[in-house]
Amino acid sequence: MAPGSRLPPARQIAYGDHPDQVGNLHLPSGEPRGAAAAWPTVILVHGGFWRYGWDRTLMTPLARDLASRGIAAWNIEYRRVGQEGGGWPGTLEDVAAAADVVPDLEEGLDVNRVVTVGHSAGGHLALWLAARHRLPERSPGANPQLRPCGVVSQAGVSDLVAGARAGLGSGACQALLGGEPGDVPERYAVASPAALLPLGVPQLLVHGTRDDLVPPAQSRAYAAAARAAGDTADLVELPDADHFDVIEGTDPAWTAVVDWLRARL
Repeated sequence: MAPGSRLPPARQIAYGDHPDQVGNLHLPSGEPRGAAAAWPTVILVHGGFWRYGWDRTLMTPLARDLASRGIAAWNIEYRRVGQEGGGWPGTLEDVAAAADVVPDLEEGLDVNRVVTVGHSAGGHLALWLAARHRLPERSPGANPQLRPCGVVSQAGVSDLVAGARAGLGSGACQALLGGEPGDVPERYAVASPAALLPLGVPQLLVHGTRDDLVPPAQSRAYAAAARAAGDTADLVELPDADHFDVIEGTDPAWTAVVDWLRARL
């Protein structure tokens, strides 16, 4: 089936009271196939350095592509820096709530086959969603109701401390957490995926070597640390890809993601 053809229309579903506490659920056509009789599901998390102005429409083409391949896609929105309630801790609380609502979205979703996929700042959030079981009590997002079976980071910010020190996004990490690593170390400790290793699930990190917004060193260092901690972490570097090529449905970076998902879902 060509991507997006003859698919049911996406449904916008609220997971909270704020206008941006919503997501779009993209379902495949027909009925689930296989012994499980339920759709594997991907939670898509958009980027934009956690700031208001970018939204989930960035991931809509990928959501439709996944649905055309028999994978349900839950393309989530969340409160961002620049909005009331965005940043610390609201942004983290929102994506956690959006993940936890998956079992209630649709009877045909297989909650045992859920992978988080995110781009840029969304890559950070996708990794963090898979790390929530490692969070201390009373931390934002602790006690998850749903645990992903895998995670994909597309040009993600996987180490917030390193990102803050490098000044990524003109201070985007500091804006998200409300200070420098030395000012609010406890926030970085529970918000940075690199600080929460091992995640205990397979991980794929896809990065373009021409990325001038989030350096490939973020994914290289994180993949090495994840492996050292005992995790399975695959790293795919694309020599001709920039920061946004990795979310183009026709780019080899997306093909690598789809192949990885097929092997695990």
